[in-house]
Amino acid sequence: MTVYAAPLRDMKFVIEELAGLEDVAALPDYQDLDVTDVAEAILEEAGKFAAEVLAPLNWTGDQESARLENGQVYAPPGFAAAYKQFTEGGWNSLGAPAEFDGQGLPELLNTPTFEMWNASNMAFALAPLLSAGATECLKHYGSDEMKATYLPKMVSGEWAGTMDLTEPAAGSDLSNVKTRATPAGDHYLLNGQKIFITWGEHDMADNIIHLVLARLPDAPEGVKGISLFLAPRFLLNPDGSVGARNSA
Repeated sequence: MTVYAAPLRDMKFVIEELAGLEDVAALPDYQDLDVTDVAEAILEEAGKFAAEVLAPLNWTGDQESARLENGQVYAPPGFAAAYKQFTEGGWNSLGAPAEFDGQGLPELLNTPTFEMWNASNMAFALAPLLSAGATECLKHYGSDEMKATYLPKMVSGEWAGTMDLTEPAAGSDLSNVKTRATPAGDHYLLNGQKIFITWGEHDMADNIIHLVLARLPDAPEGVKGISLFLAPRFLLNPDGSVGARNSA
């Protein structure tokens, strides 16, 4: 079994003495928050979760791995329960904006928790890491409708997020992306093959929001012809609930 103890003293020193926690606390968004006390509580509780919940699952994940059954991917035993604890504990929403039901805490406090998740169980940590990246992308570049529809659920962890970049002939060289996006009314039809999509399919969240690189029919060759599309694993019903599986 993996044994992990977070270096809390070192982390506290870094965020307070080197990264300037007091300066961050003085920013307008955080003036009503006792950042120092919050920081200590966050580090302590995150350290406990990493040591007591995530680290023991490393062995389970190595020994039993994920599995594919009847078209459904299941995470290793214990991972789904740990993810539920993770989201219910508010860890997924720590640095997310309050306008989308996040806690709106400084990224300076969120960063050491991600170090703990990765150090104690990197396989698990990649799931919320990809969701955080997709959330950040939507926050900056999504339409108002997209933000209202997807971000609260992604921030809460009810829905997960991924990035779908790699293809058989386009690994680190994304200029070779061949996946096509064909206009079809108010949406696009995506056609192509993506590989090595981290946490691209699993049973831990009710929906998975894929951010997919693809090309429009008239797109130029190279990286300048790449566009980004949102493709949920399950389409949404008019009321925003999860509906039918998204497929050709």
